[in-house]
Amino acid sequence: MVKTTVANIGKPQLTEACPCQSGRTFGQCCAPYLAGEALPPTAEALMRSRYSAYVCEDSRYLRKTWHPTTCPPAIHFSDGVRWLGLKILETDEGKATDQRGTVKFRARFKLPTGQGQAMVEHSFFQRMQERWFYVGEVVESDKD
Repeated sequence: MVKTTVANIGKPQLTEACPCQSGRTFGQCCAPYLAGEALPPTAEALMRSRYSAYVCEDSRYLRKTWHPTTCPPAIHFSDGVRWLGLKILETDEGKATDQRGTVKFRARFKLPTGQGQAMVEHSFFQRMQERWFYVGEVVESDKD
């Protein structure tokens, strides 16, 4: 399995480990989605690609994959935040033939002060016209 620690420093090279920690390279995983060359086939694939988009600070991709009824007017990135890792905790529905899906994940990051943090989120997705869209989330406190 390919391991990586990523930061907000632009897109990784295609041969580097994907920020979403799928175990594949960026070129084999999220890069085609961010480049608009392919559509994520599942809710989990969309969630992973959105995580990679946050790492790469790709607001264009985030807006494109956000459901039009819940997309905010602006997307802001936190200066100096380093994304350290992603772990999928569970999925419910969200397969290529489903219309809805939920992905629960844990994302670790480091604040500019050096303090490590983590968040656990339940993300909700909807499939419309063969495309998955991020609808919203419920964030839990992470006790680790």
